[in-house]
Amino acid sequence: MSDHVTYDLKSIQVPRLAGRTLRISAKIMEHSILKHLVMGRVLREGGVVRMRTLKIDEPPTPIPLSIHPKPEKIYAPPDIAVLSSAPEKQSEGYAVRSITGYAGAYRDGKITPEEVAHRIIESIKDSDKKDPPFKAIRVFDSDDLLKQAALAAQRIKKGSPLSILDGVPVAVKDEIDQRPYGTTVGTRFLGKTPALEDATVVARLRQAGALLIGKTNMHEIGIGVTGLNPHHGTVRNPYNPNHYTGGSSSGSAAAVAAGLCPVAVGADGGGSIRIPAAFCGVVGLKPTFGRVSEFGAAPLDWSVAHIGPLAATARDAAIAYAIMAGPDMRDNHTLYQPAVMLNGFDDLDLSGLKLGIYRDWFRHASPAMVTACEELLKAFEGMGAHIIDIEIPDLEAARAAHIVTISSEMATAMDRYYKEHSQDFGLDVRINLALARVLTSRDYIQAQCIRTRTIENFAAVLKQVDLVITPATGCTAPPIPEDSLPDGESDLSVLAEIMRFAAPPNFTGFPAISFPAGYDGSGLPIGFQAIARPWEEHVLLRLAHAAETCVKREKPQIYY
Repeated sequence: MSDHVTYDLKSIQVPRLAGRTLRISAKIMEHSILKHLVMGRVLREGGVVRMRTLKIDEPPTPIPLSIHPKPEKIYAPPDIAVLSSAPEKQSEGYAVRSITGYAGAYRDGKITPEEVAHRIIESIKDSDKKDPPFKAIRVFDSDDLLKQAALAAQRIKKGSPLSILDGVPVAVKDEIDQRPYGTTVGTRFLGKTPALEDATVVARLRQAGALLIGKTNMHEIGIGVTGLNPHHGTVRNPYNPNHYTGGSSSGSAAAVAAGLCPVAVGADGGGSIRIPAAFCGVVGLKPTFGRVSEFGAAPLDWSVAHIGPLAATARDAAIAYAIMAGPDMRDNHTLYQPAVMLNGFDDLDLSGLKLGIYRDWFRHASPAMVTACEELLKAFEGMGAHIIDIEIPDLEAARAAHIVTISSEMATAMDRYYKEHSQDFGLDVRINLALARVLTSRDYIQAQCIRTRTIENFAAVLKQVDLVITPATGCTAPPIPEDSLPDGESDLSVLAEIMRFAAPPNFTGFPAISFPAGYDGSGLPIGFQAIARPWEEHVLLRLAHAAETCVKREKPQIYY
């Protein structure tokens, strides 16, 4: 860019609330008169007041849909045989159990899906007997799990597996429908009756033979990024049970990191796949908006919602993504995409790959985050990648506009339950919904005009480079304060640090990935993020795969 851009993202300073102050604050913010005593400061610190004053000439973009000139109209999943047969290339460290590892063990007769199912049942029960309880899996059905395993074992024994995923354990986030479970979305009052059918992504995984082990715990309605849930228990980080997992796909990330399954399904409206992936040391892919069907997912945040995999390795993420993605007639947003590509996924020669770094943004994180991510960047250079300095304007406006968008949509989604169940939400959710309910229609439209500008800004940068790279989060997993249990906490300042790099891919609809970059001095995982042009998930997966050859993986404290 010819003109220098001033980096404008700032840290937020809002008092942390927990215990008695949290309960009192929730009542104040829900009071028709008293709420105005505190809302002003929160809206100022959150950037909403400044956002209202911006002069934005662009028209609104309510849905960030990229329409490909030659969309794939018929669902035709890519051939994953190349991914399945190529050898794993991992750096030193403990060897994670991958899809190909399970498939090879099954075909070599070393173990059967039925034996795996029994071990999973024992492991889930054991994990929740720990002090503190692990709480990654909210619910599972032993009979259903063993029935699936028996069918998979029969197919494999006959030499006719449905795919490489046949018999491989996969978990599903509890905002996505899966028979025979209800979908609670992390609440205490939803999900009382079983889902009538699988969500499209679950149906595709089931058709591929996945051993669907149950529903994973999550931050309530996805409106937080720590993983604390007062109704179903707070998911514990496998690397240190006294720290958060990140959210809202907290149970999915923790289940993969702890070895309960090599793949889990997550959902991401503001980093909810990538943040817990980073905190738990796994791979998390948020595909392009409209790449993966939302049919069967709880309607929470329509214009920023994405479903994608959390996985032990980049190869596992690629296999799961290839199975889950593609057009679906029951989700019109998926009908404008090109064919899913995996070409060049395992090419470790990064010559010609241009990585864009906005250094002021990249370095707006804890020292440990920056150091680890810069070291990995040097490794990519050693593989041939070109590092190019870039600048991205209006990041603060984009951050505020994304918060306005996602919170407004979530508040609208919960309106149907609010009169009867407003007091049934957790205290942090009640506060966040109260904040969302003071936003106006003008705020929402202004945010969509800013979305148009944000898409243009990132598209312009991605004409210069192939990927925009950042840390995945501004810090490693924070400790779980004692006073936050069991009722929760509201710490918007820490939330902003966690989400610093997460929002633009949701807001623009561009694909993004988080993958392991190392560990801090306490042994907590550090995540690296890359953002790509629409429909170029294969480039993201290629970079994540390359990282695995030079980042030593450490075994978590909780591992099965």
